Amino acid sequence: MTDFLLAALPIATILFLMIKANWGAARAGAAAWFVTVILAVFFFGAPTDMLIIAQAKGVMLALYILYIVWAALILYFAAEEAGAIKTIGRAIRSLTDDRPLQLLILGYVFASFLQGVAGFGVPIAVVAPLLLGMGFSPVLAVAAPMIGHSWSVLFGNMATSFEALIGVTGIPGTELTHYSAILLGLSGFMCGAAVLWLDGGFRTIRRRIVPLVLISGVMGVVQYVMANYGVWTLGGLTAGIAGLVTSIIVTRFWKPHPDDVAEQVTDDHHHMPLIEALTPYLVFIVLVTLATFVPAIEMLLGKIRFTLDFPETATATGWVIEAESAKAIAIFGHPGALLLYTAAISFTFFKLRGHYDDGIGKRIWQRTLKSGLPTSIGMVPVIGLAIIMDHAGMTYALAEGGAAVFSGAFAVAYPVISPAIGALGAFMTGSTNNSNVVFGMFQRHTAELSGLSTALVLAAQATGASLGSMLAPSKILVGCSTVGLSGKEGPVLSVVLKTGVILTALCGFMALGILLITTMNGGA
Repeated sequence: MTDFLLAALPIATILFLMIKANWGAARAGAAAWFVTVILAVFFFGAPTDMLIIAQAKGVMLALYILYIVWAALILYFAAEEAGAIKTIGRAIRSLTDDRPLQLLILGYVFASFLQGVAGFGVPIAVVAPLLLGMGFSPVLAVAAPMIGHSWSVLFGNMATSFEALIGVTGIPGTELTHYSAILLGLSGFMCGAAVLWLDGGFRTIRRRIVPLVLISGVMGVVQYVMANYGVWTLGGLTAGIAGLVTSIIVTRFWKPHPDDVAEQVTDDHHHMPLIEALTPYLVFIVLVTLATFVPAIEMLLGKIRFTLDFPETATATGWVIEAESAKAIAIFGHPGALLLYTAAISFTFFKLRGHYDDGIGKRIWQRTLKSGLPTSIGMVPVIGLAIIMDHAGMTYALAEGGAAVFSGAFAVAYPVISPAIGALGAFMTGSTNNSNVVFGMFQRHTAELSGLSTALVLAAQATGASLGSMLAPSKILVGCSTVGLSGKEGPVLSVVLKTGVILTALCGFMALGILLITTMNGGA
């Protein structure tokens, strides 16, 4: 219990400073980093070389993420200066006058689609400024896609997180897809409901229950079918496409409540055609598709990679971190590179179409620097403390302490805590993939020792890790940098933390319900 409480201190520190003291992520992250180092050295036996290695891995991961951040900012400001963002917002308003439904389509459906296409923070970086341009508050503009995309992380981006779970546990994917797709489908409905709740509470959900059920139902069913037919690598992408198509159909017959009609926003921008405004995002989708599904292009773009190899290291208490390489950055094939290509093509296109005035290049760069620098400074300590905690065994101590509550006679209730462990891993490492790697075998062993369905427990882990991605500080930093909230991330964290805790808890009870149903039916 002592290790559990000590390991929780860095998390408590950063949450208190960001939410209660209203510190920015950079200051709060630095303070929590010092707390983490002290605890790792004096209570968990972390040697100096482990701290250096962990922080170096943190810098490498930060570089990976910041490549996306800076590229997304350049693309956004290039589109925004041309008037494309306001044109897209106007088009969505013309699709439906229902403001909450507009939020649902962008913050939930479109964000889920982008997760299927790219992932790695791209949904937040793209959707948040779009929502801001439509008149939503900065906090809501970031929180909505943070929450809305999370359910689609596991099977999105070529299902890399799911593949990691398969690899680390040795359990065939065909044994995991059934429960995983069910829990994710139900979680998808909850994420959509949570996005609506942000814009008016339960009254908004009640008034949009029909569109919500139709859209989330179609996405959940499509993802389930794709996953269980062995094509889980396309599960998130096809679900996102199905959601967009369903959304368009729904808006054809849906009439908004008079209280929820979006205000007409006037502007002095030249009204460019919608197809021109969508050019950056259409180009991005095409580039990602080519880079993902055309082997020759994927191989060409991935030839030059930057990575570092790290040796094995261990704490004085015997916690061992095996030798490994940092997450490789494909210089020309990274999602950030694809965003840069898109930005260059879009800039040239808008310039040729006469949507820019003199000095546009300097103005875009100045706005990018203003938003990107605070995010870059804050990300290194936040990611560093997470990796130090993982390498010192502190993250594992947190999971072990939580699992201990459901031992012995309470073992049958372990599925309740399993998603929370997955979410914890995603919060601390900033990645669903990493959470599955860190806790996959732990969850499998716990399930086997407790006599529970391994497939169900691992599905709960994976779903919790997917939902937990909404809590990743690195993603919050990405979103806040695009809406002018750099250094003011606390309110966003407060919103997504409350939502994430509730959704993860509900996921745990859903997993328990599935266990009880299968047990009564004689299954496992």
